Amino acid sequence: MSANTGTRRPRTASERLGLPALRGHGLFVIGNLVDSVGNGMLLPLGLLYFTDVQGLPLAQVGAAMTVGQAMALPVTFLAGRLMDRVGPRRVVVWANVLSAAGFALFLLARDPWHIAGVYVLVQAGINMYFTAQRTLITHVTRADERRAWFAFTGSLRNIGLAAGSAAAAGALTVFGNGSLRWMIAVDAATYLLAAACFAALPTTAPEPDAAPPSALGTRADHTRRYVLLVAVNLPYVLAQAVLAVLVAVYTTRALGLPASAASMLFVINTVIVSACSTIVTAHVAPKAPRRAVAVGYLVLTVGMAVFALPALPRAAATAWVALIAAITLFSVAEILLGPALSELSVSLTPQAAGGFTQGLYQFSWAAGMVAAPALFTLLLEADPRYPWGVEALACLLGALAAPALKAPDRHRRRNQS
Repeated sequence: MSANTGTRRPRTASERLGLPALRGHGLFVIGNLVDSVGNGMLLPLGLLYFTDVQGLPLAQVGAAMTVGQAMALPVTFLAGRLMDRVGPRRVVVWANVLSAAGFALFLLARDPWHIAGVYVLVQAGINMYFTAQRTLITHVTRADERRAWFAFTGSLRNIGLAAGSAAAAGALTVFGNGSLRWMIAVDAATYLLAAACFAALPTTAPEPDAAPPSALGTRADHTRRYVLLVAVNLPYVLAQAVLAVLVAVYTTRALGLPASAASMLFVINTVIVSACSTIVTAHVAPKAPRRAVAVGYLVLTVGMAVFALPALPRAAATAWVALIAAITLFSVAEILLGPALSELSVSLTPQAAGGFTQGLYQFSWAAGMVAAPALFTLLLEADPRYPWGVEALACLLGALAAPALKAPDRHRRRNQS
């Protein structure tokens, strides 16, 4: 017997960090990063631009933004149909061009109906991008690396959003609100750069499943299973909206903390998710995605309960400790849930990566983000503990339903023959 038998090759730094094989994927990485920088640079500042620079009333701007984003909801299904015809790469390219046009037209928007129109374009581009982006990953990566790629692109997105937000904050600090005009032009250019990266990206369609249709269940089984996945995804969508909609208002109005508290929590979340996503996904998270979803929702249930603790009677003194613990649990849950749900979204059924199913999955994201502000503010007005309790219950239901998200055994029939 050879002395080398049984020895293991030392793991590379990339393997220890849980990173997928990045060689040959430079354009894909740059495209994802640049797209996220564009989102982080301007999306949070649209309200500020139209109120402080264009001088429009806050209520009118908010209503126009909501109307525009709601009108873009059907784009998820249109993008799915388009993806089936031309492939995910072209849809991602066109999505970035559409977002670039929408942001550029900010400069010409003067009235509320203009604002609604530009937000239709911007949100349509965002909905198109995320409808096709998950399927695009299946066209540029190996099947055994998909969850690693979902984790890695999630990290890239957080890094890009943080970089864009930091650049915008720096420009506003140094140059004031007047810098918003040229920031809009720069932002539109970033989307065009991302479109160019994706346009030059070589893609290969994944091999179709070789198992006979009878081994995979009926079409009705596939539809029911995928609709369950969409339902299970909704608590995660609302949890993501918590950071954008609820945390700042809760910490300042309900707990009486300074505005910097919300910013600090955002930074903690960004650092944890950016630094730990690939490592946790590769070495800690359960290998079966449905189990990762179940564990993630249990962690998130606890996190939501901890968020509510400072709002209890005589618990205000624990606010900072509770909030830091809660955002840490939230971030760990995000790492567990995000890649696993994305993997299930393209692999749960034989047609999961197709246009209709991806459009349906992305519709849950778009609809949840539109509904979250009204839902959370209504609950917060009733009682500061209500939004956390409702979201905790939704996450617990998600954890209980997750074990049913099991893909059919594609090898069972062949093994029996």
